[in-house]
Amino acid sequence: MNPLLSNNRNVQEISRLLYEPLLTLGENYELQPNLAKEWSKTGDTSYILKLRDDVKWQDGSKVTANDVQFTIDRLKDTPSIYSYQVIHVIGVDVIDEYTIRINLDTVVPFFEYNLIFPILSKNNYLNQDFTNAELNKMPWSNSMYKIVSNEGSTITLKKNENYWNKAQKDAKIETIIINLYSSMGEAYNSFKLGNVDIISTQNLNVEEYIGTMGYQKKEYKGREFDFIAMNCTDSLLSRSEVRKAVSYAIDKSGVMSSVYGGKYYMAEFPLDYGNWSYTSNNSSIGYNPDQAKQVLMDQGWQYKYGTWQKVENYRTIRLNLEMVVNSENASQVAASEIIKSNLENIGIKLKLVKVNAKQYNNYLTNKNYMMILTGINIGMSPDLSTYLGDNNLANYHTQEVTTLMSELNNITNNNEAVKEKITQLAEIYINEIPYISLYFNKNTVLYSNNLMGEIKPNNYSLFYGIENWYRHN
Repeated sequence: MNPLLSNNRNVQEISRLLYEPLLTLGENYELQPNLAKEWSKTGDTSYILKLRDDVKWQDGSKVTANDVQFTIDRLKDTPSIYSYQVIHVIGVDVIDEYTIRINLDTVVPFFEYNLIFPILSKNNYLNQDFTNAELNKMPWSNSMYKIVSNEGSTITLKKNENYWNKAQKDAKIETIIINLYSSMGEAYNSFKLGNVDIISTQNLNVEEYIGTMGYQKKEYKGREFDFIAMNCTDSLLSRSEVRKAVSYAIDKSGVMSSVYGGKYYMAEFPLDYGNWSYTSNNSSIGYNPDQAKQVLMDQGWQYKYGTWQKVENYRTIRLNLEMVVNSENASQVAASEIIKSNLENIGIKLKLVKVNAKQYNNYLTNKNYMMILTGINIGMSPDLSTYLGDNNLANYHTQEVTTLMSELNNITNNNEAVKEKITQLAEIYINEIPYISLYFNKNTVLYSNNLMGEIKPNNYSLFYGIENWYRHN
């Protein structure tokens, strides 16, 4: 149950009820104070955080700056799913009992969003092996609930009487029983039998296991974002009309229907997953094969002898493209075949370069592709560096974008200014099309008809508003 050691997705979800982070995320992924009541950027690579002084561990001792330093040190020296969030931390200075300074070795855009990992108690592990399995069965809590037993196939949580948050301290649910299963199939069956009240899944075909009746569900966009990166330094793809024609020609809905049974969400922008900083305007270029042809013709391209071509400086240029695909990813291969067919329907020839995972990663690293079908687990901050920053995947650079990215990454504690810059960058992304956003995966929370209250999950937490949940027998 140590969230720093476990790679189990369900443990990470449950840990939100047991361990508080320095900063937390709201329902729309907006950064909010938590253990840290104040934070400020004091230099390009330095941050000061002021902790609350009224937070206690379940034994009654105070949560202090030493606990934060201890946790970050463990993330630095112990493999954890949270380690990447502190990879650029080179030191944590304890200024006083409730004040810390975090120092980085480089500028990290929106670094504050990395401070959402759970904080553990230094005293709980003092002079003991941090990785000790028995010790980690019942680590100390500083949140709404605490572990009171961890035996066999169940873990029991009770309300933490020392919890600091008065708004949630009076939660209606006194006890939570966590059932342990050796497979998701067992978990689904137990849910179907009414032995479990709430469960989360990324399974697109979960109805095959539990049917469609007798429960409620909430679906939301996941973190898996698939897209096509187009190398804007390539002689053909440097032309915006070619990128637009490719985008118009791709039937995203058809790809999702054929490959994912229509159970993914169409995407128009990397932050189009519910992030507070971006409001979808549905201006993304949609499927329009006739318009794909028109944008080429408007720029002097002609369809002759079975290919699009254009004469420039007494030389004939032919529109033949290549796209790199990971041959070990069956869904990606299936999607690429449909995309190839889509482009050929309007006369654009597309060669699929199917390579193994190692070769594929080399292409990504060296960016020596024309186009590449890829995906990423998106972060939860408004950082767009992967797509529009230095060394981005599309080799897309303009002075305007460089300026906007610099301005965006230097904004501190001003959400309206962030939204303004994101809006400008999104307009460029959508109109200039260095990337074709395809789709996000779908996550689902299933809950019994006996569980009352509003269920409103996102990728950060399943438990927003849990203080108002209750079980109706």
